[in-house]
Amino acid sequence: MVSISPPPPKEVSSEEEWSKEGPPRRAKWWYSAFHNVTAMVGAGVLSLPYAMAYLGWYIYIYIYILVEQPANICIIFLFSCICMCTKVSLSCRGPGTMVLVLSWCITLYTIWQMIQLHECVQGTRFDRYYELGQHAFGPKLGPWIVLPQQLIVQVGCDIVYMVTGGKCLKKFIELACTNCTRLRQSYWICIFGSIHFFLSQLPNFNSVAGVSLAAAIMSLSYSTISWAGCLSRGPVENVSYEYKKTSSADSMFRVFNALGQISFAFAGHGVVLEIQATIPSTPERPSKIPMWKGAMTAYLIVAFCYFPTALIGYWAFGQDVDDNLLMSLKRPEWLIASANLMVVIHVIGSYQVYAMPVFDILEKLMVKRFNFPPGVPLRVVTRSVYVALTLFIGVTFPFFGDLLGFFGGFGFAPTSYFLPCIMWLAIKKPRRFSRSWLINWVCIFVGLFIMFASTIGGLRNIIIDSSMYNFYS
Repeated sequence: MVSISPPPPKEVSSEEEWSKEGPPRRAKWWYSAFHNVTAMVGAGVLSLPYAMAYLGWYIYIYIYILVEQPANICIIFLFSCICMCTKVSLSCRGPGTMVLVLSWCITLYTIWQMIQLHECVQGTRFDRYYELGQHAFGPKLGPWIVLPQQLIVQVGCDIVYMVTGGKCLKKFIELACTNCTRLRQSYWICIFGSIHFFLSQLPNFNSVAGVSLAAAIMSLSYSTISWAGCLSRGPVENVSYEYKKTSSADSMFRVFNALGQISFAFAGHGVVLEIQATIPSTPERPSKIPMWKGAMTAYLIVAFCYFPTALIGYWAFGQDVDDNLLMSLKRPEWLIASANLMVVIHVIGSYQVYAMPVFDILEKLMVKRFNFPPGVPLRVVTRSVYVALTLFIGVTFPFFGDLLGFFGGFGFAPTSYFLPCIMWLAIKKPRRFSRSWLINWVCIFVGLFIMFASTIGGLRNIIIDSSMYNFYS
């Protein structure tokens, strides 16, 4: 009797492997939580007290009105704007706290919209932001509306994280080794950037899960150290909560830039669909259930990080706070050094979370448009060029606060504040003047105002500050 051996397993070519639809879908709800924390709680949290220095606060009045009558949240916002415009002589004035609360609420709502729209067509998953844009606006117009904004968010974040990582690495070494030779800031940014030439070769989101988890833990840790350090030291001598004294024109542009810094802090929407794409989905348990659970957990952590840091940091230093709160804190040195190292670890993970979708777009473009063979050589070259480009821009324009404001308005306001609302109106088509219709239009108008104001303010401040800066110092 002749035995027939089974046929050998079919080999999967690199081209077939490349063309597989969608990412591996093995993630759990807690993957969503720490990926969202890593994407959102980044460098922006340390600039929130600086934004408050230009926007001001009404924290005591807010608490009183909200406790007495929570429905008066709109009255609070209107009252803040009137006081800011008329320059009422109060020591704690301005809409900064209200802008922070409003941004948290709006972006939580828009992230819920994106999670719901991920599988808005039965049997189809929109794994990328631009794919959802194609469904909402059409196959030709959709990518032109969504993709540029998403790339601005992701590339802008990576540039800012290059600057943040280098600055905090420099601060850590100076505090940990007082006798070491001082190096230029640009050298430290290059040292930080060199790490990403290696980490960028990890293939996908699942492969950076460990890095992202460590980054999420670090973000929670250094945020806590920041506000706890401010709380323990108390207000500086002669602390002032008046608006920063500058010319009227400069003050207006700095306020615009502060709005961008706050919008930059709520910047996780650019990778929400890519994160949800890693979660399995069945008709009985669609991916939106674990994804929303993870997103809600992330937003509670975000609130724990953002509000104490913004309010206590401003309470401690007033109008003299630095655009990076850790730079304002001096003691105890070992704790501040540890916090700076935590920032470095966090932005290493955040850089990769924002870079992964860009790598995917670039590599697919090189294969499909320019017929490059897929594989490791393409990955090495494409990703190394991207890291080198973000590193060069970060070394050339290391204006932390100004970059936050510019990118916060130009890219983050659309993707986080109003593009999800526009897509919801286009896909779901709520009845005109219904509650859903009105809420979406309010978010759109708020987002448009922040986009135009903070883009103008950030760009103007970059131009002004670059004229007084010694490049590559």
